[in-house]
Amino acid sequence: MSNFIGEYQCKVDSKGRFMLPSGLKKQLDPAAQERFVINRGFEGCLVLYPMNEWENETARFKKLNLFVAKNRKFYRQFHNGATQLALDNTGRLLLPKTLSATAEISKEIVLFAYANRIEVWAKNKYEEVMNADEDDFASLAEDVMGEIETDNKNEE
Repeated sequence: MSNFIGEYQCKVDSKGRFMLPSGLKKQLDPAAQERFVINRGFEGCLVLYPMNEWENETARFKKLNLFVAKNRKFYRQFHNGATQLALDNTGRLLLPKTLSATAEISKEIVLFAYANRIEVWAKNKYEEVMNADEDDFASLAEDVMGEIETDNKNEE
C-alpha cells in the first residue's frame, strides 16, 4: 500500500484538465502505469486512486455479501461516478464534468495526498473544511489518538 503525502495547489484549464504535480508523480508506484480511477469522496471532495491502489481497495469488496441490502448500497455509493483516467502526453488528467460539478470544482484545486489516495478539492471548499476543523483538531486528536495510546498501555 502506498503512503502518499503532500498538499498541492493546481490550476484547472478550460477543458477541465490539471497537471499532476511532479512531487506526486515521484510517489506513484510504476504498477499504476500512469492510470487512475477518480470517484466521489466524503465531505464534498473527489478521490483519485492510482490504478493499483484502486484494485487493492476494491479487492476488499469481494468479501461483501451482495444479498445484504446495506452492502449493495455501499458498493453502489462507492462506485457512483467512478471513472478511469490516464495521464496524457503532457502529464495532465481530465476531470469528468459530472464529478467536477459535484465537487464544485472550477479553476483552482487542492490535491491532498495521504494513505493510498489523493483527495481532489475545490480550493475554496478545502480551505473552508480545514479552517472549520482547525479549532476542533486538538479534541479530535485526543479522541482518535488517545484510543491508540490507551491500547498501547494495555499491551505493556
